[in-house]
Amino acid sequence: MASNSSRMRTIFRTKTSKALDKIEDPRDLLDDSYDQQVKLLQQVRQALAEVATAKKRIDLQGQELGQRYQRLGAQAKEALDQGREDLARAALERRSLIERQVAQLQSQYAGMQKQTSQLEERERRLSEQIAAFRIEKETIKATYTASEAQVRANEAVAGIGATIDDVGTSLDRARDRVAQMQARAEATDELLNSGALRDLTAPPDADIERQLAAMSAQAEIDRQIRELKGETPDAASGRPRSGGDDAGEWLSIGQGPNPT
Repeated sequence: MASNSSRMRTIFRTKTSKALDKIEDPRDLLDDSYDQQVKLLQQVRQALAEVATAKKRIDLQGQELGQRYQRLGAQAKEALDQGREDLARAALERRSLIERQVAQLQSQYAGMQKQTSQLEERERRLSEQIAAFRIEKETIKATYTASEAQVRANEAVAGIGATIDDVGTSLDRARDRVAQMQARAEATDELLNSGALRDLTAPPDADIERQLAAMSAQAEIDRQIRELKGETPDAASGRPRSGGDDAGEWLSIGQGPNPT
């Protein structure tokens, strides 16, 4: 009963780990982060457009008040020329009211001008940040994909299961995941090259064939040593092993002793 319970826990942990790996794929996390930054940039641009629209309305109102201001000034002068001081005074009173209104519009326009400059600077910096993040995001995604493929290939050859650590939800965690994947790929390469892991793609009885080949090579070396010491008929007679001319002697290199 205890054994079955332990097996169930192991299966559950394995499935949970695979599900988390699928959910916390750093490539998806990076794409989500990039999309959030793009949405923020769109909001800044929308705010910039709204401020620009409001500033334009104030500008139009200011132009209209400016025209009335000039017209009232001309009317006040014309009224005085015609001896109507009362009309001139009324025109100047209205002109004074317009001055106060224009002063308020000027203050609002200056504030919106400052706000526009701030939003434009924020939009510029955010655009540069997003462009840099996009390049780094694609680089990390490509590196992760290549490393993941390499690990899967190495694990398939070695016959070992793949285990991947949890992935974070930020750019730093994605970088750590890529580093872990690259280190694992290098480790499996080293294990395969050193022979610590058996290559399941090798033909059967390959180890025996390697040993026989090594013994054959050692026997050939022993024969050549005896020949150099004069322990063979060819060395004693001082004749070359091959009966051909000097130009063809290279053809016999590595072919063993001449049977004749």
